[in-house]
Amino acid sequence: MKKIYGNQQLKDTLERMASGGRTAHSLIISGDKGSGRKLMARYYTQALMCEAPADGKPCGVCNTCKNIVNDVHPDVIYPKKTGKLGNYSVETAREVIADAYIKPNNSSGCKVYIFADCCNVDERTQNTLLKLIEEPPEYAYFIFTCGSKSEFLPTIISRCVCFTTSPCTEEEAAEALADSGYSQQDIRAAVSCFHGNIGMCENYINDEALRKRVDLTKSLADSIIRKDEYALAVGLFSLGREREDVREALSMLDKLARDAAVLAKDSNAHTIGCFREGALALSQSVTAYQSARIHSCIENAWKAVDRNVGIPLALTALGAEIMEIVG
Repeated sequence: MKKIYGNQQLKDTLERMASGGRTAHSLIISGDKGSGRKLMARYYTQALMCEAPADGKPCGVCNTCKNIVNDVHPDVIYPKKTGKLGNYSVETAREVIADAYIKPNNSSGCKVYIFADCCNVDERTQNTLLKLIEEPPEYAYFIFTCGSKSEFLPTIISRCVCFTTSPCTEEEAAEALADSGYSQQDIRAAVSCFHGNIGMCENYINDEALRKRVDLTKSLADSIIRKDEYALAVGLFSLGREREDVREALSMLDKLARDAAVLAKDSNAHTIGCFREGALALSQSVTAYQSARIHSCIENAWKAVDRNVGIPLALTALGAEIMEIVG
């Protein structure tokens, strides 16, 4: 099996659950995008279904393990997202319920549903799934991955075992990327932006669009530092109208504001954003309190977009609010 970097405590816990016969039928695995949420969901699925496990560890070489990794196992189901907002619908929930009562095909006797990247799942969808999660068939398992378990209703959370992923060290991330064959130049550039988040580091190396969003985030920071309202407005408009692209860029800008607040107190502090130099410059031109206010504005802008407010309108308001804060 390919080496898994980081999340050792979570990995050990999942193995103990599988080996001790105390498997949870419903899990929520939360954490930053790229921190291994889906990797851990697959690993737990392999632990449940592997043909030759050892102390809860899947072998990684049997047909079942290989099929799970390649997303072709007939009893590992990824429910589809639908609609304008790209989310899990009530109709999808009903399809899962109907399918869950059809017994699995495989010899392990397990059927696993992985709801990946849950965000603002409609309460009606959650309530539709509630009874199934509360009293699932003996062979059925449900795994939800998300940024935060607060995405779910308390009734769902109370019926799931909740885990959180965590990033690796930068050294571990560099080792993992080297093992995957990336050049040292690419590794240094990726780790400088996304630190110990291996998934995002790989995306940065392979996805030109992400690299452009990182560059755009840096230019937004420069606009704020220079207090250039026009440049900030143009930059925010350049984010486009794709929700996930906007979400990712705002998340990076938010981390930069966080870094500025931390660096205002300690210029040697560890940073988590993609632009330490920009965060340091921002920390010298705004106070920690102002950085916290910028964070609140970014958070409110995304909430507005999530409520289906037009993206251009939300971003225009965000730019005006940030300029008002920095004066």
